[in-house]
Amino acid sequence: MNLENELNSFVISIRRYLEAFSSSRLKPFLKDWPAVPFKMRQASPNYLPVLSYLPAALKAAHDQSRPIVQMLVSLSPNLAWGQTYAAGDFGPDFLERYGWTELIGLRGPIPSERIACGFLLLGPEVEYPRHSHEAQEVYIPMTHKTLWQRGNQAWTAHTAGTPRRHKPWEWHAMRTGSHPLLALFLWQGGNLVQKSRIEKISDHPENG
Repeated sequence: MNLENELNSFVISIRRYLEAFSSSRLKPFLKDWPAVPFKMRQASPNYLPVLSYLPAALKAAHDQSRPIVQMLVSLSPNLAWGQTYAAGDFGPDFLERYGWTELIGLRGPIPSERIACGFLLLGPEVEYPRHSHEAQEVYIPMTHKTLWQRGNQAWTAHTAGTPRRHKPWEWHAMRTGSHPLLALFLWQGGNLVQKSRIEKISDHPENG
């Protein structure tokens, strides 16, 4: 099977995975899902240091998501992995343990102006600081044992395989422990290639 066929099969499998959820939060994204057969465009592969954690993410994946993670691991050398931030944003250590790849969207191999879909990978013992963006977002964690924060709420553990929605411009953050985080992400509305707004002290409500 050539790469284009593998990508097609992978994205079809992701849609079937999403369709298995009863969550109404996913319906708007599925409505805007690109039609089959997918139009494909060339995306040059790019390697990042965080990919060294993919085998650990596969081991930490919950049962329902493991087939999706296995396909991602197999395809990862052929995907364009990127980073939105620079060392000046969160430091060089963060960049060693952070990366994402887009499959559907303005940058991915399957074009869409309506939604973006891909995977976020964070290494262990790293915090993705509070940030927000114009697009509404749904994360579906593929792995366990990550702490999540929304708005000014306390950090909480979030069960793998459960959709987690962030509204437009809603602050959110993630913190990994001894295991990496691999999460499927969906974006819709607004600027689909926007660099997230990073929280400053003045952004806290108690600071005006």
